[in-house]
Amino acid sequence: MGIIKAALSALGGGLADQWLEVIEADDMSDKTVFTSGVAVRSGDSRNSNRKGTTDTVSDGSVIHVYPNQFMMLVDGGKVVDYTAEEGYYKVDHSSMPSLFNGQFGDALRETFSRVKYGGVPSSKQKVYFINLQEIKGIKFGTRTPVNYFDSFYNAELNLRAHGTYSIKVTDPLKFYAEVIPKNQARVEIDAINEQYLSEFLEGLQAAINQMSADGVRISYVASKGRELSRYMNDVLDEDWRGTRGMEIAAVGLASISYDEESQKLIHMRNQGAMLGDPTVREGYVQGSIARGLEAAGSNAAGSMQGFMGMGLGMNQTGGFMAAATQTNAQQMAAQQAKPAAPTAQADAWKCEKCGASCTGKFCPECGAPRPAPETWTCPQCGAVCKGKFCSECGTARPIGPAKCAKCGWQAEEGAHAPKFCPECGAKF
Repeated sequence: MGIIKAALSALGGGLADQWLEVIEADDMSDKTVFTSGVAVRSGDSRNSNRKGTTDTVSDGSVIHVYPNQFMMLVDGGKVVDYTAEEGYYKVDHSSMPSLFNGQFGDALRETFSRVKYGGVPSSKQKVYFINLQEIKGIKFGTRTPVNYFDSFYNAELNLRAHGTYSIKVTDPLKFYAEVIPKNQARVEIDAINEQYLSEFLEGLQAAINQMSADGVRISYVASKGRELSRYMNDVLDEDWRGTRGMEIAAVGLASISYDEESQKLIHMRNQGAMLGDPTVREGYVQGSIARGLEAAGSNAAGSMQGFMGMGLGMNQTGGFMAAATQTNAQQMAAQQAKPAAPTAQADAWKCEKCGASCTGKFCPECGAPRPAPETWTCPQCGAVCKGKFCSECGTARPIGPAKCAKCGWQAEEGAHAPKFCPECGAKF
């Protein structure tokens, strides 16, 4: 018992006039993973299947397979033939399985050898379809906070993740044998997802821990959907593909939230980082003074009493505000002075007369002027240049004394090359 491709030319007169039955997949939603085949015109007078219409596929009937559908011809619960290619197929009880592998290649043949029917055709024959589209919108949420060590905050934090993920069937025969409950005519993903959701959340925690080990900052996790999918693929796909014939297609994070203790730690670290800047810290000090003055002015017992209390408090702290302001000013001045140091160092020169280290135009020890930068004359265009290449024509600076390539005349050591050779007149 098997299927063979129906000739398209035979379909010209209409399916109802040419074939005993026409079977198609029942309605499939974006959450349907498995459904049975139904007769397109089950009540038609030309339908020859009069006995057990739900359990027998008549010899010579046609099965219509749409794109992204995997059709299985099942006898007694075992697969006798299948196809992953869209088109029309004729049921032939006398033929051997045709096994149209389609996009899955020869990998399905090995699985078929384990789930195939080993006997003769029986009276319990059905057509089933598996959805090969990406099954999207499967919701998930961590039941308890996931531990996450963030090297930036140098702390153990806890986060919760919510979102959706999608799966895709990679081996339909294995998926049918291991995932689909027996004696079911239709299966939605939500009906079988409890076990797989638990495994998904376990893999999600492992993936998040791996992101932590890779040094991904916790505030970046929400924008790492693609990377998280890759982590999940590494954690789950090998197991799910090998045992259930499916894989994680994508992971979408809708929200990342932190528990109360983690929020406090993050806030404390961020506040400390901001106060490490003397400019921000000085603004905070001045703001504190202004808020104190404002509070003193609104004192119910009178502003004078408020100011007296504020002055007493400042005296008791030993002028903390003034000391803090002075420290902030010193640090801000030091920050402003830092960029000037490399420039002064780069502009330094050594006096050739007394050997003193200098920065200005004249030596502070002996008054000798700063020597002019070394220049050279380009032998190609005659321009006076600095550096290794001519700024006008790009000619490289000559190494050693200039030498005429025509007659061999050579200039004195250190002398600039002339434009023309004084012996033969050749241009340098």
